[in-house]
Amino acid sequence: MEGRDRRYLSVAVGNRGAKQPTLAQLRAFAAVAEHLHFRDAAAAIGMSQPALSGAVSALEEALGVQLLERTTRKVLLSPAGEKIAARARTVLEAVGTLLEEAEAVRAPFTGVLRLGVIPTVAPYLLPTVLSLVHRRYPRLDLQVHEEQTASLLDGLAAGRLDLLLLAVPLGVPGVTELPLFDEDFVLVAPRDHALAGRRNIPREALRDLNLLLLDEGHCLRDQALDICREAGRTEGAAVTTTAAGLSTLVQLVAGGLGVTLLPRTALRLETTRNEHLATGWFEEPAPARRIALAMRTGTARQEEFAEFAAALREAVRPLPVWPAE
Repeated sequence: MEGRDRRYLSVAVGNRGAKQPTLAQLRAFAAVAEHLHFRDAAAAIGMSQPALSGAVSALEEALGVQLLERTTRKVLLSPAGEKIAARARTVLEAVGTLLEEAEAVRAPFTGVLRLGVIPTVAPYLLPTVLSLVHRRYPRLDLQVHEEQTASLLDGLAAGRLDLLLLAVPLGVPGVTELPLFDEDFVLVAPRDHALAGRRNIPREALRDLNLLLLDEGHCLRDQALDICREAGRTEGAAVTTTAAGLSTLVQLVAGGLGVTLLPRTALRLETTRNEHLATGWFEEPAPARRIALAMRTGTARQEEFAEFAAALREAVRPLPVWPAE
């Protein structure tokens, strides 16, 4: 045992004089490994290209291995570089978690909160979110990123985002959902449409309507198609996908190209300024969607985010929604 301890001590002492990689070097190399391009990597982490190249070279010197194969046209990872790139990402994620935990313990609801929001929620719910933050959490630096669901989930997993505001269920491992509210869908149609202004519209009416939807990638498109399938709509029924946002979609409806489904929270902003539109209301139970906050399971800020979700549930009560219990 004593001999083993002496050998360990000899190795430990011998390594003290060796150069140690720095976080800046690991961050630079991880960026190059991701983008395989020095200019793009430098822009991604806000570092000059010469400084980034120097950091990667310094890391190679500290580790004593070649990490990259540089040519005039492209950058490739060496076999050692591929292994160390994965380890570097793990180290950087661990350091990020450490800083996050320290910040959460030090002072909840302070510092940066990077909130991701889907486009079919952002314009209608953000005023409520911002008002809540300004009123109740004035020391919180809220940064908002509007993206589609897949991009938001990637950002959450990578640590680029802290919390998401989107439609659920997601069914994604490692993500915990904090339900906020449910809201009905309503039918939006031209004013002279047969269903305009009607109440108690059966879902089966969706079977043969000329339905306008958002582009692929929007979860609202998928939800609308699910509602139509439940109503018995066949795959061959006409569905026109020409709009990237709800505002454009509503204008297409006003122009007589078809009808669409809108969540209740979007109705006032998107339809009240257009005299060519009318709404129709479905019979109970109306088709609906659930909106929630989503966080990484086990995040150091889970208590903080749960409290934030509870406060937001109360804040949305004036809206035409049903807060989750």
